Amino acid sequence: MKRSVPLLALGLTVAAATTLVAQDMPHVHKDSQAAPSSAAAMRDSKLTYAKDIAPLLAQNCQTCHRAGEGTPFSMDKYETVKMWSNNIKRMVSTRRMPPWYEDGTTKKFENNRTMAQADIDKVVEWVDAGAPQGDMKDMPKPREFVQGWSIPKPDAVFQLPKPFPIKAYGLMEYQYVIIPTGFKKDTWVQYIEAAPTDRRVVHHIVTYVRVPGSSYFKGVPTNMFFTAKEAEKYKPKMPYMVPDMAPDTGTDGKPTPQTATSKGGGADVPSDWLVGYAPGQTPDIYKDGEAKLIPAGSDLVIEVHYMPNGTATTDQSRIGVVLAKGKVTKRAMTLSADNDKFKIPPFHPNYKVDSSYTTPEDMILVGMHPHMHMRGKDAQYRILFPDGKRETLLNIPNYNWRWQLWYNLAEPIKMPKGTKIECTEHFDNSAANKENPDPSKTVIWGQQTTDEMMVCMFNVVFDAKFTTKQILRPAKTKTADKAPAKPKT
Repeated sequence: MKRSVPLLALGLTVAAATTLVAQDMPHVHKDSQAAPSSAAAMRDSKLTYAKDIAPLLAQNCQTCHRAGEGTPFSMDKYETVKMWSNNIKRMVSTRRMPPWYEDGTTKKFENNRTMAQADIDKVVEWVDAGAPQGDMKDMPKPREFVQGWSIPKPDAVFQLPKPFPIKAYGLMEYQYVIIPTGFKKDTWVQYIEAAPTDRRVVHHIVTYVRVPGSSYFKGVPTNMFFTAKEAEKYKPKMPYMVPDMAPDTGTDGKPTPQTATSKGGGADVPSDWLVGYAPGQTPDIYKDGEAKLIPAGSDLVIEVHYMPNGTATTDQSRIGVVLAKGKVTKRAMTLSADNDKFKIPPFHPNYKVDSSYTTPEDMILVGMHPHMHMRGKDAQYRILFPDGKRETLLNIPNYNWRWQLWYNLAEPIKMPKGTKIECTEHFDNSAANKENPDPSKTVIWGQQTTDEMMVCMFNVVFDAKFTTKQILRPAKTKTADKAPAKPKT
């Protein structure tokens, strides 16, 4: 990707997560006891925690609501669940948890986090009945997790060189660290996860693969924290440049020229997005035979955006990878259709921005991830096939910038060369937007959440023989030479 996008990358099959984050905290409180709504409910219900509720929580909630994951409480012990039971009822019955925002009118998604209404009804009935424990012999076998990870135990871990201090208040510049992988040969990775050690203050992590010879932060020492501005003293060729995931598109949807001074640059090939993190983010998990490539001798460029939460703390985020087993025939890559040419007028309630990407080779689409900031309102992905067939892939009518989710297709879509992905996002810069920090401001592209971004990311897999350059910088089609003009007579 060409930009420092505060995003999250792309889990493909991990179970549903139900993290509670800052925007929900006003609604969160511990319940001294689970107060039943009526005596009749207590008499009539036969549901118990051990037999009926614990399995639901394990399936829908424990990926995030467990020790070490930064959530307000864990859901693996009856006493804790009962203490929070009224809040759990409130959040699931209003569908604020688990977080999921597509409207159900387009494609089906294998990581759909929506709880079935029958399961929601069980939770409500159980809480109203006083949250009875039941016979603990009925408890399901506990889910097994690798401490600190949602993936199997990593084969390699790359961690920030030391705990980084986060102040209690104010904005913080993006922090970068370059970490050599030490890989002596091309390495295929099937599971990839970015994991903060203090999730409360990490807005996002983005990790790029910097191949040997890359000009991305060229000359900056490894294993040290720096900002993009601080990198200038090392005189890298393009200090602000990050790898392109796709060509830029302007407000008319047409590609715009890439230069060293544009936001993100775009001349550095080959480089690649590896993984990202943000609240609600699941890891990258690919099927057997599919994986991302880390070329021999590559470095990881880790970008971290910290958001102080009122308490000074530290974080030492890390990246874990599990190597692919067996032969890899399809390479996975994260691409995007971006537009950084917008100017959202003051007080505009529904500003439209479009972007697009045309496939340079045959690909398979496996997942989508729209990204905006505090003024993000809604998002839509469409696909236009070379034969003229068009359909809508994803509708998100109520975008929530605090939950950066991926939407992974239950049935991946074959995209012949020349297929076009079209994206539209709307922004609410009006005073009616309670998240809007300043409706009187003209808003342009920027790194901080008080600025905006228009990004439509997507995951693809394709024949492993294709190079990064073929995908990110396809050769321009040569036009036939014009016939020489006839001499005037």
